[in-house]
Amino acid sequence: MKFGVGAAFVFACIFSLVSARAQDMADPFADGPNGAKIHSASGFVCPQQIGHFERDAVGERDPEAGTDFCAYSALDGVYGTITLEPLHGAYDPKAILAPDFVVQEGTGGRMIDEGMRSVGPKNAPLAIYTRTYETAKLESLHYRTLFASALLGAWTVQVTIEYADPRDNDAEIEFFNAAYQDATTNIEGGGQPAPP
Repeated sequence: MKFGVGAAFVFACIFSLVSARAQDMADPFADGPNGAKIHSASGFVCPQQIGHFERDAVGERDPEAGTDFCAYSALDGVYGTITLEPLHGAYDPKAILAPDFVVQEGTGGRMIDEGMRSVGPKNAPLAIYTRTYETAKLESLHYRTLFASALLGAWTVQVTIEYADPRDNDAEIEFFNAAYQDATTNIEGGGQPAPP
């Protein structure tokens, strides 16, 4: 089979473009100690474990927006996801989480709570917006999804936890607190103080 000079040139151009694109799509996470994954852009550390939760995956959620995630699971079907997104404009947690709310409401989820939580020292706690949906009831269990968002430096840190109330309430609190405590420790710029 003969290739002309033109075909060789086209092949070389395509190979160069694919190689350049592969370098641009570099893993947003670097390996850290004890199996941790370190988010290169923010410094956030996704440990191998958060309490009873094991890390299942890390990766890009939305490459165009620069949004990346760490996904975790625990026994009994409790799931936690930490999403890191660079701040684009003014911080508005409801607007940032709105696409998730639309999906939740579109699948029959019913909002049951909305408010603020705080994590950290009493003199400078991190303010965290939260909204909880109930997705199903089965006997004495209420299946819920908690969405949360906080601003840390130039990053929004979003936490989503799927759990059964009351069985998994301790796991939900454990994951929520650990995720935001890690974020305040590892993301440059710290958090915003909670409202009085």
